[in-house]
Amino acid sequence: MEKMPGIAEADEPPTSPSLPDSPWPPTSPSLPDSPWPPASPSELNAVSDMETTQVPPTELSIISKKGFGTTGKRIQLLANHFKVDVTDPDAIFFQYSVAITTEDKRTVEGKGIGRKLIDRLCQTYSSELGDKRFAYDGERTLYTVGPLPFDKFEFKVLLEESFAKHPGADNPGANGSPHEETKRSKHSFQSKAFIVEISFAVKIPLRSIALPLEEVESDTNYQDALRVLDIALRQQAANRGCLLVRQSFFQDDARNFSEIGGNLMGIRGFHSSFRPTLGGLSLNMDVSTTVVLKAGPVIEFLLYNQNVKETRYIDWAKAKKVLKNLRVHAKHRNQEFKVSSLSEKPCIQQLFSMKLRNDDDKNQGETVNITVYEYFAKHHGLKLTSSAYLPCLDVGKPNRPIYLPLELCSLVSLQRYTKALSPIQKASLIEKSRQKPQDKIKTLTNAVGNNSYDHDPVLAACGIYVDKKLTEVEGRVLEPPKLKVGKNDDCFPNNGRWSFSKKTLLQPSHIDYWAVVNFSARCDTSYLSRELIKCGMSKGINIERPYTLIEEEPLMKKSSAVARVEKMFERLTSKLTREPKLILCVLPEKKHCEIYGPWKKKCLSDFGVVTQCICPLKITDQYLTNVLLKINSKLGGVNSLLAIEHSGHLPLIKDTPTMILGMDVSHGPPGQSNLPSIAAVAGSRCWPLISRYRASARTQSSKEEMIDALCKPVDEENDNGIIRELLLDFYESSDKCKPSQIIVFRDGVSESQFNQVLNVELNQIKKAYELLEAVIIPKFTVIVAQKNHHTKLFLANGPENVPPGTVVDTKITHPRNYDFYMCAHQGIHGTSKPVHYHVLLDEIGFSVDGLQNLIHSLSYVNQRSTIATSIVAPICYAHHAAAQMGQMLNFDDLSEKSSDVTSEGNIPIPELPRLHRNVKSTMFFC
Repeated sequence: MEKMPGIAEADEPPTSPSLPDSPWPPTSPSLPDSPWPPASPSELNAVSDMETTQVPPTELSIISKKGFGTTGKRIQLLANHFKVDVTDPDAIFFQYSVAITTEDKRTVEGKGIGRKLIDRLCQTYSSELGDKRFAYDGERTLYTVGPLPFDKFEFKVLLEESFAKHPGADNPGANGSPHEETKRSKHSFQSKAFIVEISFAVKIPLRSIALPLEEVESDTNYQDALRVLDIALRQQAANRGCLLVRQSFFQDDARNFSEIGGNLMGIRGFHSSFRPTLGGLSLNMDVSTTVVLKAGPVIEFLLYNQNVKETRYIDWAKAKKVLKNLRVHAKHRNQEFKVSSLSEKPCIQQLFSMKLRNDDDKNQGETVNITVYEYFAKHHGLKLTSSAYLPCLDVGKPNRPIYLPLELCSLVSLQRYTKALSPIQKASLIEKSRQKPQDKIKTLTNAVGNNSYDHDPVLAACGIYVDKKLTEVEGRVLEPPKLKVGKNDDCFPNNGRWSFSKKTLLQPSHIDYWAVVNFSARCDTSYLSRELIKCGMSKGINIERPYTLIEEEPLMKKSSAVARVEKMFERLTSKLTREPKLILCVLPEKKHCEIYGPWKKKCLSDFGVVTQCICPLKITDQYLTNVLLKINSKLGGVNSLLAIEHSGHLPLIKDTPTMILGMDVSHGPPGQSNLPSIAAVAGSRCWPLISRYRASARTQSSKEEMIDALCKPVDEENDNGIIRELLLDFYESSDKCKPSQIIVFRDGVSESQFNQVLNVELNQIKKAYELLEAVIIPKFTVIVAQKNHHTKLFLANGPENVPPGTVVDTKITHPRNYDFYMCAHQGIHGTSKPVHYHVLLDEIGFSVDGLQNLIHSLSYVNQRSTIATSIVAPICYAHHAAAQMGQMLNFDDLSEKSSDVTSEGNIPIPELPRLHRNVKSTMFFC
């Protein structure tokens, strides 16, 4: 690492003495010495008093509703929940296990063939089945309303379909194994008998969801009954030929498609699921969107996908990856196949073995080698043109390839695309998916009427009737909190927004020694720095002229991102005379810039200097103000505070040291399942404030949602986990106070994971506290915030979105659990989506109004924003921290390593770079 001249020991923070051989010395990851004091006599006495009544810890349960909020202005709303009446609550679902085998007892897997066989079973053996209709999950379970005439029976089911001979398949189907299909596909089957065994498993009473939930004896029965109804919805959609994505269904209708570039299409469909609510059972229906491949010639798809104009420019290694498992239609035989690979050689050179038949067409003769090109010319009369010198699609098995020329194959419709989209494709998808509130209401109302749920045989058999109107519900609009800004001015948000026009920041920083580096050829950094200084002056930030402006050398633009960053730092260290307070970095691209990750790692991990990356398309006062909000926060300044926070009058927080945690997990890009996930936690500091935070992050197993690094014991007294870092920082920044109350906000978990949050993650937090020699564990309030749900709120008497601060805690909420919906932000585009908050635990003892107002206020403390955020700031910070720390990993290298993993074992999970001591307590994530 280059040494920066002119750094004296006095310039280092007092807790971090500098080393003589490096101006910004990187520190090796090590456990900090704990400033946490041992338990005081009063704490020990309190524990002694409690010992007589203390009981062993038991598993925590989700708390029930405390009541309903009363504050705020009443407002009439509509929700996309459609009331469900159950006219036969005494009906009973009978669950049966399904086993499908071939006649020689080989197990058959696959939802597509399963649905075909069960459909044929119903047609062939209707009378033997008592004319019962099934709700079948496509795999191993089916349900009926009322019992079948038997508990266990075997049926022989025949599927009669033709098959054809293809290059490389010397006798398809001869080994007795069918070409099993997937959803909606039409593979060729040899006439084949299957054995379908149906055996009784369990009874599920419908009454468990027809009654109010407080009267239900078993939570399991209630969840199982809901699952049966949702399976009936999926089966109805499958019968219509829809693409099924969990509870969302997409129909092959030209009106539902919109192009988003790269031969990809956005397709609009519907999410449908049954939900228990305070108002009774309801059908939650929402517009849903996913991405599918555009049906058409495979060659055309590859050209668009790789953005090239001719086939000679196609990267066949990338083509092989993107085509794997896609379904294609071979036009010379009118059949569908799944792609397994590409041939090693071009069509005109690729040989395969073919057994010739004798004249009587019964006995096979000699085996000859023939090219795919020659085979199609001789046996199909097809002269291949565009694909003769291109690889073939391999639609066979690894030891038994079947080759198809590219020009004869087209992608079939409704094939979901699950890989990462480009920024342009993402923007196009979002833009074309938006619907104004009134348009969405009309779409949903029409969909409920057109889907004819009342006529579904399974739903009709148990008397399910779905209302055709949206549910009317009363909401409340909470008052926005007053903010305190510079010069002791008050700021009153209006419609979820506020402005620093003619106002200054509450605690502005002083930037006396800083630098600008420019990786972009189109930015005038001299003009940019002058305008930034001018804007800073108006906001109360004193910014001196930058010490140096460094433009990237033109020859470096073709180098790797790491090389460009290293070269820039080499030039920077040669110019500076001491450690800069800030480095402003101008990037060439706004999103997905390859320089961003290496640059952040260099600044935050290696050198410990605050940096702000920008990519200005147009330099305006508003743009520069937003940049300064981030810079001021990173340098330890404060842009604004809640007025009640500034005055020290926060209820239940002002008198008791209280820490707020925001927890989130960020997963790797779509289509790269082996990349590690990043878990991050943002923790409040400087109590009694609730607007100042720091963050800590760790890697964990790919796609793992539960955080496993909250506590990582290394011996009996220390741990290397996230929570320890945040507790020590809280103690140091809060006048040596230990938190007696901790409020936990958890993002990104489903209802099935609530118990793990409550009894696994929370126990880790408590364990981290115990390892700090804390004898009295704090009181906890644990809240899950969900954005991945399908409830929407609409004004009953207006075309606009619901106003910021709208909260609903009646009628459409859970009948027993403590939950509510809150839309804290202003919806500008499309239809607003509320956050669904679930209160799992409340030992602190907030009132309903008190907790809702606190959560609403926490949407106004995000220091990088002048609008109310849709979700509380601690979760926003955790999300930003996870994303930014993840950028420091070289995902390209990790992806290449993960693709080489064999069955012998997985690659080790790489550790994140540790933040330098100079910046680890800053709001680097702003």
